[in-house]
Amino acid sequence: MAVAAASPSDSRPTKLLFPDLIGAFPYALRVSIDGQRVSDESKQWLLAGCRLSKKRRAAFDGLKGGLLTAMCYPLVDYDQLRVCCDFINYLFNLDDICEKLDDRKTASTANELIGALRNPHAFRPTSAVGRLTQCFWRRLTATGSLNAQKRFIDTFELYFNAVTQQVKDKASNTIPDLESYINMRRDTSGCKPCWALIEYANNLDLPDWVMYHPIVAGLGDAANDLVTWSNDIFSFNVEQARGDTHNMIVVVQHQEGLELQEAIDYVGDLCFGCIDRFEALRRALPSWGPEIDDQLQIYIDGLADWMIGNLVWSFETTRYFGADGDRVRRELCVDLLPRRK
Repeated sequence: MAVAAASPSDSRPTKLLFPDLIGAFPYALRVSIDGQRVSDESKQWLLAGCRLSKKRRAAFDGLKGGLLTAMCYPLVDYDQLRVCCDFINYLFNLDDICEKLDDRKTASTANELIGALRNPHAFRPTSAVGRLTQCFWRRLTATGSLNAQKRFIDTFELYFNAVTQQVKDKASNTIPDLESYINMRRDTSGCKPCWALIEYANNLDLPDWVMYHPIVAGLGDAANDLVTWSNDIFSFNVEQARGDTHNMIVVVQHQEGLELQEAIDYVGDLCFGCIDRFEALRRALPSWGPEIDDQLQIYIDGLADWMIGNLVWSFETTRYFGADGDRVRRELCVDLLPRRK
Protein backbone atom coordinates (compact mmCIF):
# COMPACT_ATOMS: atom_id res chain seq x y z
CA MET A 1 0.00 0.00 0.00
CA ALA A 2 1.09 3.60 -0.48
CA VAL A 3 0.62 6.48 1.89
CA ALA A 4 0.74 10.22 1.38
CA ALA A 5 4.25 11.57 1.60
CA ALA A 6 5.21 13.35 4.77
CA SER A 7 8.50 14.86 5.84
CA PRO A 8 10.37 12.17 7.82
CA SER A 9 12.29 13.03 10.95
CA ASP A 10 15.41 14.54 9.47
CA SER A 11 18.02 16.57 11.31
CA ARG A 12 19.69 17.42 7.96
CA PRO A 13 23.28 16.32 8.53
CA THR A 14 25.95 18.15 6.60
CA LYS A 15 27.56 14.98 5.18
CA LEU A 16 26.44 11.55 3.98
CA LEU A 17 28.57 8.44 4.57
CA PHE A 18 28.40 5.50 2.16
CA PRO A 19 29.03 1.77 2.73
CA ASP A 20 32.11 0.21 1.07
CA LEU A 21 30.26 -2.13 -1.25
CA ILE A 22 33.10 -2.43 -3.78
CA GLY A 23 35.48 -3.60 -1.05
CA ALA A 24 32.96 -6.25 0.07
CA PHE A 25 32.32 -7.70 -3.41
CA PRO A 26 34.05 -11.07 -3.93
CA TYR A 27 34.54 -10.93 -7.72
CA ALA A 28 37.05 -8.92 -9.73
CA LEU A 29 36.05 -6.27 -12.25
CA ARG A 30 36.40 -7.28 -15.92
CA VAL A 31 36.34 -4.79 -18.81
CA SER A 32 35.86 -5.42 -22.55
CA ILE A 33 38.74 -4.52 -24.85
CA ASP A 34 36.18 -3.16 -27.34
CA GLY A 35 34.62 -0.78 -24.83
CA GLN A 36 35.92 2.54 -26.19
CA ARG A 37 35.13 1.77 -29.82
CA VAL A 38 31.63 0.59 -28.98
CA SER A 39 31.08 3.59 -26.73
CA ASP A 40 32.01 6.09 -29.45
CA GLU A 41 29.87 4.41 -32.12
CA SER A 42 26.86 3.95 -29.84
CA LYS A 43 27.01 7.59 -28.76
CA GLN A 44 26.87 8.70 -32.39
CA TRP A 45 23.98 6.29 -33.03
CA LEU A 46 21.88 7.75 -30.23
CA LEU A 47 22.64 11.38 -31.04
CA ALA A 48 21.80 10.79 -34.70
CA GLY A 49 18.54 9.13 -33.73
CA CYS A 50 17.13 11.70 -31.34
CA ARG A 51 17.49 15.38 -30.62
CA LEU A 52 18.88 16.24 -27.21
CA SER A 53 18.83 19.67 -25.65
CA LYS A 54 22.14 21.22 -24.69
CA LYS A 55 21.53 20.24 -21.07
CA ARG A 56 20.62 16.64 -21.88
CA ARG A 57 23.56 16.37 -24.29
CA ALA A 58 25.94 17.40 -21.50
CA ALA A 59 24.36 14.85 -19.16
CA PHE A 60 24.67 12.16 -21.83
CA ASP A 61 28.34 12.98 -22.37
CA GLY A 62 28.98 12.44 -18.65
CA LEU A 63 26.84 9.31 -18.41
CA LYS A 64 29.54 6.94 -19.69
CA GLY A 65 27.06 4.30 -20.75
CA GLY A 66 29.73 2.71 -22.92
CA LEU A 67 31.97 2.15 -19.92
CA LEU A 68 29.08 0.61 -17.99
CA THR A 69 28.42 -1.74 -20.91
CA ALA A 70 32.08 -2.71 -21.21
CA MET A 71 32.20 -3.65 -17.53
CA CYS A 72 28.86 -5.48 -17.48
CA TYR A 73 29.36 -7.52 -20.68
CA PRO A 74 33.15 -7.86 -20.64
CA LEU A 75 33.73 -11.03 -22.68
CA VAL A 76 31.19 -10.79 -25.51
CA ASP A 77 31.94 -10.26 -29.19
CA TYR A 78 31.94 -6.77 -30.69
CA ASP A 79 28.58 -6.99 -32.52
CA GLN A 80 26.74 -8.17 -29.42
CA LEU A 81 28.52 -5.62 -27.24
CA ARG A 82 27.41 -2.86 -29.60
CA VAL A 83 23.75 -3.92 -29.30
CA CYS A 84 24.06 -4.02 -25.51
CA CYS A 85 25.65 -0.56 -25.47
CA ASP A 86 22.94 0.86 -27.72
CA PHE A 87 20.30 -0.49 -25.36
CA ILE A 88 22.01 0.89 -22.24
CA ASN A 89 22.26 4.38 -23.77
CA TYR A 90 18.71 4.09 -25.09
CA LEU A 91 17.42 2.96 -21.68
CA PHE A 92 18.85 5.98 -19.87
CA ASN A 93 17.38 8.25 -22.53
CA LEU A 94 14.00 6.52 -22.26
CA ASP A 95 14.07 6.89 -18.49
CA ASP A 96 14.49 10.65 -18.90
CA ILE A 97 11.66 10.73 -21.45
CA CYS A 98 9.28 8.79 -19.19
CA GLU A 99 9.66 11.30 -16.37
CA LYS A 100 7.89 13.90 -18.55
CA LEU A 101 5.02 11.73 -19.87
CA ASP A 102 1.34 12.13 -19.10
CA ASP A 103 -1.24 9.34 -19.54
CA ARG A 104 -1.90 10.08 -23.22
CA LYS A 105 1.77 10.27 -24.18
CA THR A 106 2.50 7.18 -22.10
CA ALA A 107 -0.03 5.17 -24.14
CA SER A 108 1.37 6.36 -27.48
CA THR A 109 4.96 5.70 -26.38
CA ALA A 110 4.02 2.19 -25.21
CA ASN A 111 2.47 1.53 -28.61
CA GLU A 112 5.68 2.61 -30.32
CA LEU A 113 7.96 0.51 -28.11
CA ILE A 114 5.95 -2.69 -28.02
CA GLY A 115 5.02 -2.44 -31.69
CA ALA A 116 8.69 -2.15 -32.65
CA LEU A 117 9.57 -5.19 -30.50
CA ARG A 118 6.73 -7.49 -31.46
CA ASN A 119 6.76 -6.70 -35.18
CA PRO A 120 10.20 -5.25 -35.95
CA HIS A 121 10.07 -5.59 -39.73
CA ALA A 122 6.50 -4.51 -40.56
CA PHE A 123 5.92 -1.89 -37.84
CA ARG A 124 6.31 1.74 -38.92
CA PRO A 125 7.38 3.87 -35.94
CA THR A 126 6.43 7.55 -35.89
CA SER A 127 8.78 8.73 -33.12
CA ALA A 128 12.53 8.83 -32.52
CA VAL A 129 12.30 6.42 -29.60
CA GLY A 130 10.29 3.99 -31.74
CA ARG A 131 12.88 4.11 -34.52
CA LEU A 132 15.71 3.54 -32.05
CA THR A 133 13.83 0.58 -30.57
CA GLN A 134 13.32 -0.96 -33.98
CA CYS A 135 16.96 -0.43 -34.92
CA PHE A 136 18.62 -2.20 -32.00
CA TRP A 137 15.92 -4.88 -31.88
CA ARG A 138 16.42 -5.90 -35.51
CA ARG A 139 20.10 -6.44 -34.79
CA LEU A 140 19.40 -8.38 -31.59
CA THR A 141 16.92 -10.74 -33.26
CA ALA A 142 19.43 -11.55 -35.98
CA THR A 143 21.43 -13.76 -33.60
CA GLY A 144 19.60 -13.94 -30.24
CA SER A 145 17.87 -17.17 -29.23
CA LEU A 146 14.07 -17.21 -29.20
CA ASN A 147 14.14 -17.76 -25.43
CA ALA A 148 16.33 -14.69 -24.90
CA GLN A 149 14.15 -12.62 -27.24
CA LYS A 150 10.95 -13.60 -25.44
CA ARG A 151 12.41 -12.84 -22.02
CA PHE A 152 13.63 -9.47 -23.24
CA ILE A 153 10.18 -8.46 -24.54
CA ASP A 154 8.37 -9.73 -21.43
CA THR A 155 10.72 -7.96 -19.01
CA PHE A 156 10.86 -4.78 -21.07
CA GLU A 157 7.07 -4.54 -20.89
CA LEU A 158 7.32 -4.98 -17.11
CA TYR A 159 9.86 -2.16 -17.02
CA PHE A 160 7.72 0.27 -18.99
CA ASN A 161 4.56 -0.53 -17.00
CA ALA A 162 6.42 -0.05 -13.70
CA VAL A 163 8.00 3.23 -14.82
CA THR A 164 4.54 4.46 -15.79
CA GLN A 165 3.27 3.67 -12.30
CA GLN A 166 6.31 5.38 -10.81
CA VAL A 167 5.48 8.56 -12.71
CA LYS A 168 1.94 8.44 -11.33
CA ASP A 169 3.24 7.96 -7.78
CA LYS A 170 5.48 10.98 -8.15
CA ALA A 171 2.59 13.06 -9.44
CA SER A 172 0.42 12.10 -6.44
CA ASN A 173 3.31 12.62 -3.98
CA THR A 174 3.01 9.18 -2.38
CA ILE A 175 5.63 7.02 -0.71
CA PRO A 176 5.05 3.24 -0.99
CA ASP A 177 5.75 0.80 1.81
CA LEU A 178 9.10 -1.02 1.63
CA GLU A 179 7.78 -4.34 0.28
CA SER A 180 5.82 -2.62 -2.49
CA TYR A 181 8.80 -0.44 -3.33
CA ILE A 182 11.15 -3.43 -3.61
CA ASN A 183 8.78 -5.26 -5.94
CA MET A 184 8.30 -2.20 -8.15
CA ARG A 185 12.00 -1.28 -8.09
CA ARG A 186 12.98 -4.65 -9.53
CA ASP A 187 11.08 -3.61 -12.65
CA THR A 188 11.76 0.15 -12.78
CA SER A 189 15.49 -0.54 -12.59
CA GLY A 190 15.53 -1.97 -16.12
CA CYS A 191 17.77 -4.77 -14.87
CA LYS A 192 15.54 -7.61 -16.05
CA PRO A 193 15.87 -6.87 -19.78
CA CYS A 194 19.60 -6.36 -19.15
CA TRP A 195 19.69 -9.89 -17.72
CA ALA A 196 18.06 -11.11 -20.97
CA LEU A 197 20.89 -9.35 -22.80
CA ILE A 198 23.37 -11.51 -20.87
CA GLU A 199 21.74 -14.50 -22.55
CA TYR A 200 21.72 -12.80 -25.95
CA ALA A 201 25.26 -11.45 -25.82
CA ASN A 202 26.77 -14.78 -24.75
CA ASN A 203 24.75 -16.86 -27.24
CA LEU A 204 22.93 -18.72 -24.49
CA ASP A 205 19.70 -20.67 -25.02
CA LEU A 206 18.38 -21.57 -21.59
CA PRO A 207 14.82 -22.94 -21.23
CA ASP A 208 12.14 -21.31 -19.09
CA TRP A 209 12.13 -24.12 -16.55
CA VAL A 210 15.77 -23.32 -15.75
CA MET A 211 15.49 -19.54 -15.75
CA TYR A 212 12.36 -19.55 -13.59
CA HIS A 213 13.72 -22.10 -11.13
CA PRO A 214 13.57 -20.48 -7.66
CA ILE A 215 17.34 -20.51 -7.19
CA VAL A 216 18.15 -19.09 -10.63
CA ALA A 217 15.40 -16.48 -10.32
CA GLY A 218 16.66 -15.69 -6.82
CA LEU A 219 20.15 -15.05 -8.17
CA GLY A 220 18.68 -12.58 -10.64
CA ASP A 221 16.74 -10.84 -7.87
CA ALA A 222 19.83 -10.63 -5.62
CA ALA A 223 21.83 -9.02 -8.44
CA ASN A 224 18.94 -6.70 -9.30
CA ASP A 225 18.55 -5.65 -5.67
CA LEU A 226 22.24 -4.84 -5.25
CA VAL A 227 22.32 -2.79 -8.44
CA THR A 228 19.16 -0.86 -7.62
CA TRP A 229 19.53 -0.41 -3.87
CA SER A 230 23.13 0.76 -4.20
CA ASN A 231 21.95 3.09 -6.96
CA ASP A 232 19.40 4.52 -4.53
CA ILE A 233 22.20 5.19 -2.04
CA PHE A 234 24.48 6.88 -4.56
CA SER A 235 21.73 8.84 -6.34
CA PHE A 236 19.96 9.95 -3.16
CA ASN A 237 21.84 13.23 -2.74
CA VAL A 238 20.93 14.66 -6.16
CA GLU A 239 17.40 13.27 -5.93
CA GLN A 240 16.62 14.72 -2.50
CA ALA A 241 17.89 18.09 -3.66
CA ARG A 242 15.17 18.20 -6.32
CA GLY A 243 12.50 16.77 -4.02
CA ASP A 244 12.29 13.28 -5.54
CA THR A 245 10.88 10.75 -3.03
CA HIS A 246 11.08 7.60 -5.20
CA ASN A 247 14.15 6.30 -3.41
CA MET A 248 14.68 3.50 -0.93
CA ILE A 249 16.33 5.85 1.55
CA VAL A 250 13.14 7.92 1.74
CA VAL A 251 10.96 4.80 1.98
CA VAL A 252 13.03 3.42 4.87
CA GLN A 253 13.11 6.76 6.67
CA HIS A 254 9.35 7.06 6.36
CA GLN A 255 8.53 3.47 7.35
CA GLU A 256 11.11 2.90 10.08
CA GLY A 257 11.25 6.44 11.49
CA LEU A 258 15.02 6.69 11.00
CA GLU A 259 17.29 9.69 10.71
CA LEU A 260 18.90 10.18 7.31
CA GLN A 261 22.28 8.56 8.01
CA GLU A 262 20.56 5.71 9.85
CA ALA A 263 18.46 5.06 6.75
CA ILE A 264 21.55 5.03 4.52
CA ASP A 265 23.23 2.57 6.87
CA TYR A 266 20.06 0.45 6.90
CA VAL A 267 19.95 0.23 3.10
CA GLY A 268 23.71 -0.36 3.03
CA ASP A 269 23.27 -3.39 5.31
CA LEU A 270 20.58 -4.67 2.94
CA CYS A 271 23.07 -4.31 0.07
CA PHE A 272 25.69 -6.35 1.95
CA GLY A 273 22.93 -8.91 2.45
CA CYS A 274 22.38 -9.05 -1.33
CA ILE A 275 26.00 -10.13 -1.80
CA ASP A 276 25.64 -12.82 0.86
CA ARG A 277 22.33 -13.96 -0.66
CA PHE A 278 23.88 -14.21 -4.12
CA GLU A 279 26.76 -16.33 -2.83
CA ALA A 280 24.47 -18.63 -0.81
CA LEU A 281 22.18 -19.23 -3.79
CA ARG A 282 25.13 -19.88 -6.08
CA ARG A 283 26.40 -22.57 -3.71
CA ALA A 284 22.93 -24.14 -3.58
CA LEU A 285 22.54 -24.34 -7.36
CA PRO A 286 21.72 -27.92 -8.50
CA SER A 287 23.22 -29.60 -11.55
CA TRP A 288 21.15 -30.14 -14.70
CA GLY A 289 23.83 -31.73 -16.81
CA PRO A 290 26.99 -30.30 -18.44
CA GLU A 291 25.29 -28.43 -21.32
CA ILE A 292 22.90 -26.45 -19.12
CA ASP A 293 25.40 -26.13 -16.27
CA ASP A 294 28.02 -24.56 -18.55
CA GLN A 295 25.54 -22.04 -19.97
CA LEU A 296 24.18 -21.24 -16.53
CA GLN A 297 27.68 -20.60 -15.22
CA ILE A 298 28.20 -17.99 -17.96
CA TYR A 299 24.85 -16.36 -17.11
CA ILE A 300 25.61 -16.20 -13.38
CA ASP A 301 29.08 -14.81 -14.07
CA GLY A 302 27.28 -12.17 -16.15
CA LEU A 303 25.13 -11.24 -13.16
CA ALA A 304 28.28 -10.87 -11.05
CA ASP A 305 29.84 -8.67 -13.76
CA TRP A 306 26.79 -6.44 -13.60
CA MET A 307 26.96 -6.19 -9.80
CA ILE A 308 30.59 -5.10 -9.61
CA GLY A 309 30.48 -3.18 -12.91
CA ASN A 310 27.57 -1.03 -11.78
CA LEU A 311 29.22 -0.31 -8.43
CA VAL A 312 32.42 0.90 -10.07
CA TRP A 313 30.58 2.84 -12.80
CA SER A 314 28.60 4.73 -10.14
CA PHE A 315 31.79 6.63 -9.29
CA GLU A 316 32.94 7.01 -12.92
CA THR A 317 29.78 8.60 -14.30
CA THR A 318 29.05 12.25 -13.56
CA ARG A 319 25.38 11.36 -12.96
CA TYR A 320 25.67 11.21 -9.16
CA PHE A 321 28.88 12.95 -8.07
CA GLY A 322 29.78 15.21 -10.99
CA ALA A 323 33.54 15.31 -11.51
CA ASP A 324 34.13 14.28 -7.89
CA GLY A 325 33.62 10.54 -8.29
CA ASP A 326 37.21 9.45 -7.64
CA ARG A 327 37.33 11.30 -4.34
CA VAL A 328 33.91 10.00 -3.26
CA ARG A 329 34.97 6.45 -4.01
CA ARG A 330 38.06 6.88 -1.81
CA GLU A 331 36.42 8.74 1.06
CA LEU A 332 32.86 7.32 0.78
CA CYS A 333 31.51 10.69 1.86
CA VAL A 334 29.67 13.61 0.23
CA ASP A 335 28.34 16.96 1.39
CA LEU A 336 24.55 17.00 1.62
CA LEU A 337 23.17 19.22 -1.13
CA PRO A 338 20.62 21.91 -0.19
CA ARG A 339 17.04 21.34 -1.27
CA ARG A 340 15.99 23.41 -4.25
CA LYS A 341 13.06 25.73 -3.83
